Amino acid sequence: LFRSCQRLHVLFMNMNVKEIKMLKGYVHSLESFGSVDGPGVRYVIFLSGCAMRCQFCHNPDTWNMTDGKEYTTDQLLKTALRFKSYWGDKGGITVSGGEPLLQMDFLTELFRKAKEKGIHTTLDTSGAPFTEEGSWFEKWKELMKYTDLVMLDIMLPGLDGFQVMEKIRETGTPVIFLTAMGDVSDRVKGLKSGAEDYIVKPFEPLELLARIEIVLRRFNREQKNLSFRDITVNMEERSVRRG
Repeated sequence: LFRSCQRLHVLFMNMNVKEIKMLKGYVHSLESFGSVDGPGVRYVIFLSGCAMRCQFCHNPDTWNMTDGKEYTTDQLLKTALRFKSYWGDKGGITVSGGEPLLQMDFLTELFRKAKEKGIHTTLDTSGAPFTEEGSWFEKWKELMKYTDLVMLDIMLPGLDGFQVMEKIRETGTPVIFLTAMGDVSDRVKGLKSGAEDYIVKPFEPLELLARIEIVLRRFNREQKNLSFRDITVNMEERSVRRG
């Protein structure tokens, strides 16, 4: 199964040169008003592709890598920004799936451009197809530079989220475990591995949001920009920008 994840990643990376230059990604669906996918109101992007085939998957229609609509990162960000006025000072963009890490180059460029515009970024991932081999791990570390929060599951093929957590911890990116593994031993292990919180599914949405806000406050990663229509106020720099 782990090799299947890697093959899907290679398949996406081996698209024709024109597609790679334009960094197009396959998007299964979009949600303009997500309320439990990170802090505040979220624009949720569900990327296509997942090789895990979990028995109780909530989104089996996202499994096929090439299903959905193609976007460039600019097109997708422009679409998301139409809803920016709803995000307030806490919301932003969450990328989920499927498994978004199968389209990591596309995801990294999207998050990089989002951060340039002061947008909070959250990654909702199972961690597959995580590996420290080849260039993948370097790309992973690059992605973490533009990621404000990771919501991570534990059950992975070939390794588990605890092992992935050890590598995320090195980047300084805050992590919240969201998982169905609710044994006390798992919770303790998750927190000791470096996660900022450990939340068992099913969970109360309001509790999740409160815990996320506490984590981001601890890491000083709350939104520093206030937006109204085409005006953005940077509270840290004490500057105002229009457009």
